[in-house]
Amino acid sequence: MQQVLIVDDNPSVCTALEILFDVHGIPTVVAHTPDAALEIVARGDIGAVIQDMNFSDDTTSGQEGAALFRRLRELDGDLPVLLMTAWTSLETAVALVKEGAADYLAKPWDDAKVVTTVKNMLRLRELALENHRLRAQSARARNELQDRYDLCGLVYASEAMHRVVSLAASVARADAPVLISGPNGSGKEKVAEIVHANSPRRQQPFVKVNAGGLPDDLLEAELFGAEVGAFTGATKKRIGRFEAADGGTLFLDEIGNLTPKGQMKLLRVLQTGEFERLGSTITRKVDVRIVSATNANLRQMISAGSFREDLLFRLNVIEIRISPLRERSEDVLPLAEHFLAALGQAARLGETLNEARNSALSSGTINLPGNLPGNLPGNLPGNLPGNLPGSTTTAAGEPRPPVAPVNPSPPTRFSPAAVRAMLGHDWPGNVRELQNRIQRAILLCHGGVVEPGDLGLDDASIAADTVRPRHHPVSEPGARVIGSEDTEAERRAIIHALETHAGVVARAAAELGLSRQALYRRMDRLGISLERQLRQS
Repeated sequence: MQQVLIVDDNPSVCTALEILFDVHGIPTVVAHTPDAALEIVARGDIGAVIQDMNFSDDTTSGQEGAALFRRLRELDGDLPVLLMTAWTSLETAVALVKEGAADYLAKPWDDAKVVTTVKNMLRLRELALENHRLRAQSARARNELQDRYDLCGLVYASEAMHRVVSLAASVARADAPVLISGPNGSGKEKVAEIVHANSPRRQQPFVKVNAGGLPDDLLEAELFGAEVGAFTGATKKRIGRFEAADGGTLFLDEIGNLTPKGQMKLLRVLQTGEFERLGSTITRKVDVRIVSATNANLRQMISAGSFREDLLFRLNVIEIRISPLRERSEDVLPLAEHFLAALGQAARLGETLNEARNSALSSGTINLPGNLPGNLPGNLPGNLPGNLPGSTTTAAGEPRPPVAPVNPSPPTRFSPAAVRAMLGHDWPGNVRELQNRIQRAILLCHGGVVEPGDLGLDDASIAADTVRPRHHPVSEPGARVIGSEDTEAERRAIIHALETHAGVVARAAAELGLSRQALYRRMDRLGISLERQLRQS
């Protein structure tokens, strides 16, 4: 067990606390001045601090304690600090709790409450250190993965997304079909790009098509091509997406929306690699790797008779599942900072936000090579006009007028309130919604700091003592009894939440609709020891 540092200029107070903690098997170390306390903390091996608020005989303001607390936070931002205060410095102590102090206790103290609070602080410290260790390990794994593979500019921090990327990169070398499942806007296309970029086909075309958006009367022409005169208005030969992707990868997005007729047509070419252009009797054969994506439950669709089971077997040799953004909250801030930097730079340079948005979202995308035939259906024409994004001339060859910046002074960082708002939001639209909200902030915020209102998020519901539960509605039984007059029901709800989440206080607090500090205060008041609950569970 790590040591508890007792900081008080009164030797009697230090001795009393030393004896109290020794009885409960908690090792201690004593400092009588702020400088001595800082020196001890700098050496390490301190799990929690109990500090007085005044260190001079003629001082009762609590400012000395506040200064020590802030210097401790500079040394170690995760070190839990318990403030021991007299009534004269109570207001200062309350303000410091809002700055991050674990809690405060008035003198004279209650022995049982002090011991319970300190044990909870030490457990919190252990969890924080373990979290740091896991984060460092995860960062090393991400760096190693990035060194070995082309991740196409993907930004992530969560372990869930790391498993997705690792799987995508490792299966890329095989030539088997890949099915990517996940909600809309979660990054399925980016994962498909990673599969292609790390495959032996990476120098060949990567062709994307929204399979679910193709009506039956255009399906064959779009996928397989069409000869001149194959249908009314067909005045030139069309090359289909399969033929355009020959040797490379064909990405079929929204495969679950494909019509029954489309499923039948697709199944044949997947089985044989052969097809005929519309209006032609010549059978052509292509070598294409299929990567498909869907937000639908294809197995349920098979049970309902709306999707072919044999087609799923062809598409789903390897399945990669992407979690919604609300289940990988570690990715929210890295993605938000990435989008803010990319879109902000574009706004300063005068690009349109649509251009910047596409650039930020598809950074590192492998596109079609420039030597493909110019008459791909719905793709780039052979002679590109001069007014494409970034061109200095118009289609007529005339110089383009300079573009005024969209926002000459876009924001560069998020306020703490904006960070709380983003972490408290459920992100039903996933990464795409996050990017859209950052785009909104770029347009509306003309200062240096993004606030919740710029994002279209409400910070009012994320107060100091309560937060909106992320995965549990406030109608949950445990959340309903918190703050009620039935203290025994409240006690049972807290114990149940702690046992459910294996002692992870942050998750238990979220389920109960509380902040971490508010939950600790209730545990203190109700005499709940985190260590005891873990042992019992």
